[in-house]
Amino acid sequence: MYRFLLSRQWVILTLVALVLVPTMIKLGFWQLHRHEHKVALNTVISDSLAAKPVPAETLTAPGRHIRHDDLYRRVSAEGHFDTAHEEVVRRRTNSDGEVGYHVLTPFVLTDGRVLMVNRGWVPADGAQTAFPKIPAPERGEITVTGRLMADQTTADSGIKNVRGLPDRQVMLINSEQQAQRLGKEVLGGYVEQTAPRPRGDSPELIPDPEHSDIGPHMAYAIQWWLFSAGVPFGWVVLVRRERRDRAEAVSAAAETAPEEEAEPASV
Repeated sequence: MYRFLLSRQWVILTLVALVLVPTMIKLGFWQLHRHEHKVALNTVISDSLAAKPVPAETLTAPGRHIRHDDLYRRVSAEGHFDTAHEEVVRRRTNSDGEVGYHVLTPFVLTDGRVLMVNRGWVPADGAQTAFPKIPAPERGEITVTGRLMADQTTADSGIKNVRGLPDRQVMLINSEQQAQRLGKEVLGGYVEQTAPRPRGDSPELIPDPEHSDIGPHMAYAIQWWLFSAGVPFGWVVLVRRERRDRAEAVSAAAETAPEEEAEPASV
């Protein structure tokens, strides 16, 4: 009755179904893990932004990686900006989606160590090979406050750290590379400046990250699991339909066979 399952067509169809089911289940758990990661990150962001600023030196040091729980933590630092070694980070967008640069300025602490500060976004008005015009920060000894961020890497961001870029331009903010460039001790990670605010409209400070939306990952996980359940159900439906069609074909053939035998032989 079910010998048709041994045919080449049905063997291939069954193997495809056997591969699809665990694949879809795995994709569902992948989306679930993304959902859990998003929820955990939103909690970290919310807690960090609500906390009072602490000295940056208490959370980072030269060569140290920023802890996950310290991401977006509000920190402060005392010192002065070193605009002579200022760089820009290419291909960065503002809240309106305009492409420009992030201004990366070394902030020399009172003990001589350096904290890299992202002062905000400026537009790319001229050629991409030219260094943009950037308003100067406040001079002298000041206190800077901002959000503590981890070093950017190609693995985390997907952005390639291109070589041969125009002078004073980089693709990623990385404290180890900055330490090699400056020849000084640079604290791990960097800070997105929130205060003091620039006197004009530029650089445009980077807004707080969105942390209320958990995204569609849980819905995607449920969809994948429903799909995985639908594969065996669909396979059973197809098998029963094939069995019924074959049974009807056999029955029809049996009904026409006696009529053909009753016909007289032609002379």
